[in-house]
Amino acid sequence: MIVSARRSAPQSLFQARVALFGLVALASVATPAETLLVVRKTDNAVSFVDPGSGLQLAAVATGFAPHEISVSPDGTRAVVSNYGTREQPGTSLSIIDLAQPREARRIELAPHTRPHGVAWYAPGRIAVTTEGSRSLLVVDPDAGRIVQAISTAQETSHMVAVSPDATRAYVTNIGSGTTTVIDLVADRKLTDLPTGAGSEALALSPDGRELWVAARSAGQIAIVDTGTLAITARMPAPGMPIRIAFAADGRSVLVTCAQSSEIVAFDPAQHVERGRRKVDVPRAPGAERRPFAQLAPGSALPVGLLWSRDGHSAYVAATMGDRIVRLNAASLDWLGVIEVGGEPDGLALTHVQLQAVCHACNPPVDAAPRTP
Repeated sequence: MIVSARRSAPQSLFQARVALFGLVALASVATPAETLLVVRKTDNAVSFVDPGSGLQLAAVATGFAPHEISVSPDGTRAVVSNYGTREQPGTSLSIIDLAQPREARRIELAPHTRPHGVAWYAPGRIAVTTEGSRSLLVVDPDAGRIVQAISTAQETSHMVAVSPDATRAYVTNIGSGTTTVIDLVADRKLTDLPTGAGSEALALSPDGRELWVAARSAGQIAIVDTGTLAITARMPAPGMPIRIAFAADGRSVLVTCAQSSEIVAFDPAQHVERGRRKVDVPRAPGAERRPFAQLAPGSALPVGLLWSRDGHSAYVAATMGDRIVRLNAASLDWLGVIEVGGEPDGLALTHVQLQAVCHACNPPVDAAPRTP
């Protein structure tokens, strides 16, 4: 009996390991081939996460208090804005090598401070907003230098989007309640659009014809015709809308609302809301002491928002909950929750897939076949 028990235990352990490996493999199959990049603000890092299994594959240290991330057009590198805090403003960008996870270089932007929104819109060009200097910078990541600095002359220039043809940039200004339009070719500001109090989130439709801007204080979304620069519609969006993302096919728009802790779906053809779902995760221990906790007291503070490559699901960063929630994009039903500490915020995807070390893939020695 005792001998039998000793022999069966390794067999059971081996079977459990095989079962666990199978579950991880199935989870990976159920998720498109992509690696999720998560900016962790209070950990000063970017995590590489397998969305299917939820495994953290790697982590790379960045500058102080990073916020946003954008992947290069070829998918091999990413740029992270090291925002800092109001008390200790950041002045740099981190360039991340995605194939060999590491900070490849750090680009100093001083005297420009508090870099935030980033868009790696061409092989050698990154657009970044700087709140401290009220500017939009264009940076050459290979030369490691600023090649354009265009003043918005607006307060709290926060997020940026670049047109598909890379000729125009749009910058939201939270403090001024405007969106600045910039001609990247002529290197000059064109105009400021009155998009509403607390204008923060913005997204271009895939065809570039519409710009959606969420005014978080006004609780509305302004829709801009990019051809005429006229505001053609304003839609109510209660709950402090803070991020917007278009589906790749342009048929759906998702919005995260920080105060109400919700994700909201809109029909861009009809310009109407089609559904809401609570991002109901518990707040992380000590979340109330984080720098942005008072933005929406008591909320899990969903901010970062990203569509999956196949358009069937979306990722939401519950900033105060230290979790990434994956949802069905059509129904807004939950598909899973990934725990990522350190106040997750900016999100991005890369086709680069790292291999996690599997500590349960080799059978125990006792379970190996025996020769007579």
